Amino acid sequence: MPEGDTIFRAARSLHRALAGRTVTAFESVFPALARIDEDQPIAGRIVEAVSSRGKHLLMAFSGGLTLHTHMRMNGSWHLYRAGERWQRPRRDMRVVVGTDAFVAVGFNVPVAEFLTARELERHESLRRLGPDVAAAADADEMLRRMRQHDRDPIADVLLNQRVLAGIGNVLKSETLFVAGIHPFAQTGTLGDEALHRLLQTAVDLIAMNTKPRTTADARAFGRRTTNSLDPDRKLWVYGRAGQPCLRCGTPIEMRKTGLEARTTFWCPRCQS
Repeated sequence: MPEGDTIFRAARSLHRALAGRTVTAFESVFPALARIDEDQPIAGRIVEAVSSRGKHLLMAFSGGLTLHTHMRMNGSWHLYRAGERWQRPRRDMRVVVGTDAFVAVGFNVPVAEFLTARELERHESLRRLGPDVAAAADADEMLRRMRQHDRDPIADVLLNQRVLAGIGNVLKSETLFVAGIHPFAQTGTLGDEALHRLLQTAVDLIAMNTKPRTTADARAFGRRTTNSLDPDRKLWVYGRAGQPCLRCGTPIEMRKTGLEARTTFWCPRCQS
């Protein structure tokens, strides 16, 4: 599933390409979007802004209409020059927003809806989101929300989008490793200093993956990396079950938990 840093980068790229431009073409396989486009044409509107909130992407058009999308497991936005060949087959297309210079294509996007300003303000999923880690939100507010889940394992709290928006499975494991915290420690057993360290680590790791890269970092752009900008050394623990820890050599452990069988990776020595 795309995480907050991925959605942040996508929103930033879409904003830079589309903001201020007039929509020349709109298409969607979703009947609800097609009906709204028929009644209130999207073509002719101006793309005012593209932004992210946690794992949600919002494309605002003139006239008070916003396209809200969520990528779930397999969705993604691609950006092409006008007339450029798509890298994915047309059967994967769900939404197209075209301008004179660029075309934004949402592939395999499972959640897409138009929202008025009033609906956007009252949207249940958006309204209940916790502070956005990619936006380096107020640490005290993040800590306050975490303290409301003192009986839950800290790994579960990090994934709770009503507590912190934007952290997914990969960043969860990597943040806990870098902060030296066991993923299944009850949140209530961790002091404020440890939680502040954890939160700052999450902010720093997301920042590492959202800041603009130099030409020298081009190969790593778009790839999550938490221990190096070298694309061949991307992650500390995630996906490395049974392999030696990059710090101490202890085999990395993995466990699936919850109804969705979310995987957690950790070093039993570094995170004891």
